[in-house]
Formats: sequence, C-alpha cells, structure tokens
Amino acid sequence: MVQLDRHAITLRRYHFPSGTAKVIPVASIRGYTAEPLGLFTQRFRIWGSSDLNLRRWLPLDIWRPIKSTLVTLDIGARQQPAFTPLRPKEFLAMLDEVLEQ
Repeated sequence: MVQLDRHAITLRRYHFPSGTAKVIPVASIRGYTAEPLGLFTQRFRIWGSSDLNLRRWLPLDIWRPIKSTLVTLDIGARQQPAFTPLRPKEFLAMLDEVLEQ
C-alpha cells in the first residue's frame, strides 16, 4: 500500500476511480502529522476524502478499519495525501530518517 525510499513515497491505489498510484517526491514533503484514527471519522473511510472539506485524501485500503494511525503529509497543496501504514512506529522512524537527509 505505502512504499518509502530515499527519493519518494508511493501511495498505491490512490486516484479514484482509476486506482493508479501517487508518487510524492521526498523533496516536496514539508512535514507530516501522525494521529490516532478516529472511531467513526477516518477509520471507516476506505477510499477518498476523510473530511467534508476535502483536506485529506486517502488511498484505497480495505484494512484501514483495523489500523491505528493516520499519517497526513504536508506537501504545500490544499488537499493533503493521508494514509494508514501497517506498522506506524517503524514507518515513522524510517520517514524521519529519510526527511533528515
């Protein structure tokens, strides 16, 4: 679902309805926020906007209801990509390392 390397974060099944991936260059990431998934808000949003203002867009993830953490990237755009990594602590540690470089 989410792939991170030194150059980019790839969010698979991001665009609706085509399901194509979104590739976000690491250089365009200004920062991120990590927060627990809400019980009723983001947790059961399988694909699409997580709020009424369309501030965050979530890629297709049928396992989101059993995940715990929502990561939202600040890329300087009105609509921010957000996703739920499978192992959030490990992912955030790797993301911090990549962003420091």
